[in-house]
Amino acid sequence: MPGTVYLVGAGPGDPELLTVKAHRLLGEADTIVHDHLVGPGILELAKPGAEKIFVGKKAGRVCRPQSQIDRLLIELARTGKTVVRLKGGDPFIFGRGGEEAEALAAAGIPFEIVPGVTAALAAAAYTGIPLTHREHSSAVVFLTGHEDPSHTRTRVRWEDYARLGATLCIYMGVRSLQGIAQRLQAGGLAPSTPAAIVQSATTGAQRHAVGTLATLPTLAEEGGFETPALVIIGDVARFAGSLAWFDPSQLPAESLFRFEP
Repeated sequence: MPGTVYLVGAGPGDPELLTVKAHRLLGEADTIVHDHLVGPGILELAKPGAEKIFVGKKAGRVCRPQSQIDRLLIELARTGKTVVRLKGGDPFIFGRGGEEAEALAAAGIPFEIVPGVTAALAAAAYTGIPLTHREHSSAVVFLTGHEDPSHTRTRVRWEDYARLGATLCIYMGVRSLQGIAQRLQAGGLAPSTPAAIVQSATTGAQRHAVGTLATLPTLAEEGGFETPALVIIGDVARFAGSLAWFDPSQLPAESLFRFEP
C-alpha cells in the first residue's frame, strides 16, 4: 500500500503559529519535502532520522521544476513512506498545493491537506493591520504579482480591482510594485490610498514601511525590501501606525531565525 502525502502549511515563519496537526505530522513523517521559506525552527520538529529534501527556490533559482516535485512525491509514497510536503504559508494560497493534489489524485496516492496561516493574515496581524473593519473595509482580495511565466499576458486585471473598495493583499509583488500601483491608479484607485509592505512577517527579520499607493513603490525600493514580502493596499493600512504591536527585537534569541535571500 502506498504511504500518505500530507500537504502541510508551515505558516509564515514563527514555529508557534503551526497548527497542532502540522506539528504532529512533522514528528511522524518519514520524509519531509520542503520549500525555502520554512523556518529552521520548524524543520527541527522532525523526528530523528527523518529524510529532508529541499525543493524550493533560493536566490531566484528553481531547485526542481514542479513536474519533478510531483513525481518525487508520488515515488516516495509508492515506497510506503509517510510524506510531509511542507510549504510556507498555506498550501492552497499561491502554494501550488492544488497542482500537487491533482498529481497525487491522478496517481491514486492518498493525501490530506493541512491548512496553514497564510502570509496575508500573518503580515497584517503582525503589523497591526485589520484586513476587515466595519468602518473601512468589508472585503479582502488575495492577488499575486508573479504569475506563471508561461502566460503571454497577465490574468490579473488590476484596473478592475481598483474599483472594488476592498483590501488588496498582494503576494510576490515587490518587483512589479511600480507597475501594479500605476495600473490601480489608472483604474481609479486614489493615489492617496494607504498602503504598506511587510517583509519576513512574524520572524526576527520582520520590518515594514507604510505610505500611500503613490509612494509605496519608492519606499519599497529605497528601503531595499525583497522577498518574502507582502503588500497591503486599502484604507485599513493606516492602522499600521497606531496598532503595531510586534517588536522583533523583543523575541528570545532562539526565535531570531532569518530567511536567507
